Amino acid sequence: MGKSGLPGLALTAGAVAVSWFANRMWPTLSPLTAAVILGVLAANLLPAATMSAARPGAQIAAKRLMRLGIVLLGLQLALGDVLKLGWQTLVLVVAVVFATFFGTQWLGRRMGLPGRQPLLIATGFAICGASAVAAMEGVTRRPGDAEDDPDPVLAVALVTLCGSLAILVLPLLRGPLGLHDPAAFGHWVGASVHDVGQVVATSSSGGAVAVNGAVVVKLMRVAMLAPMVAGTAVAWRRRAAGGPEAAAAEAAEAKLPVLVGVGGGSPNAVADVAQPSDAGANPAAEVRVDAPSPPAAKQPPIVPLFVAGFLAMIALRTTGVLPASALNAGKQLQDLLLAAGMFGLGTGVRLRELARTGAKPLALGLASWALIASAAYIGVRLTS
Repeated sequence: MGKSGLPGLALTAGAVAVSWFANRMWPTLSPLTAAVILGVLAANLLPAATMSAARPGAQIAAKRLMRLGIVLLGLQLALGDVLKLGWQTLVLVVAVVFATFFGTQWLGRRMGLPGRQPLLIATGFAICGASAVAAMEGVTRRPGDAEDDPDPVLAVALVTLCGSLAILVLPLLRGPLGLHDPAAFGHWVGASVHDVGQVVATSSSGGAVAVNGAVVVKLMRVAMLAPMVAGTAVAWRRRAAGGPEAAAAEAAEAKLPVLVGVGGGSPNAVADVAQPSDAGANPAAEVRVDAPSPPAAKQPPIVPLFVAGFLAMIALRTTGVLPASALNAGKQLQDLLLAAGMFGLGTGVRLRELARTGAKPLALGLASWALIASAAYIGVRLTS
């Protein structure tokens, strides 16, 4: 790491310390939430020269430190905890995650949201909030994408907003929805709220039984991170590989020129170009031009290294060889690294540019929250 990263990492360390202190003062405020808020404030209030110097270090935090935090997140889940809940709860979690993930993307496309916004918002709401957004962003980023892409931070902000609202709203709905059983209430919270800290705060009104059930169900959703990220990486890779060939085929059928390397020309494509007729020329004559092969774009791995590390940590926790002290230390380090990553993501937000996105992302976030809460409630009623 060059010296250019030190100012940003120093700023990140200070922000993490403030976030940690804020969480101690107000336990319902997650350090991840506080960190992303501080990142946004820093990006929009500090002098431009300061943020320019801090940007390299903030990018290290947003990528490398965030991914290390995701790896350690795997230590929070043991397969034995999942098996104790039974196959019905497992089916509930998988169904809720899939319904929210694909339903939110479908709705986002119908609303006309651009680029990766529907995917990242769906990922955050369906799986595990900010950590899932960061993981999915890593496997769907393409060469040439802007480092200050606001889409990931927009998704994190929406998940944070709705998760914070859940702390107030869901306990009020417990009675009207008939979730008097603490275990059922905990399962509903764990299946529908995003951040672990928010899950604990929301389910605490139901007592220890509700909190324990909510945390285990929530961690089952965390376990869905690896297959969902890997599946999306495969889908994006196939789309990238098939898109240029489809464009070239359509152009050849229509006798249109194919601009290889611009707008989706395929490697080694042959362009059929209809030539205008002149005296003595065959009007149907065609000129075949062998197009040069563009350099192959680097594809993201199907299973990123940090996702493999996440699975390895789940396996390690399942063995039971780690003492409670090591697990507690891992949890503390995980929170520090994820908070650092959230601050780094927050520094990429420019509020003026974000305001131009309009109300559609907010509407999609609220709709996704309603979708996962409804799907989780139906699932809990069917399985309890």
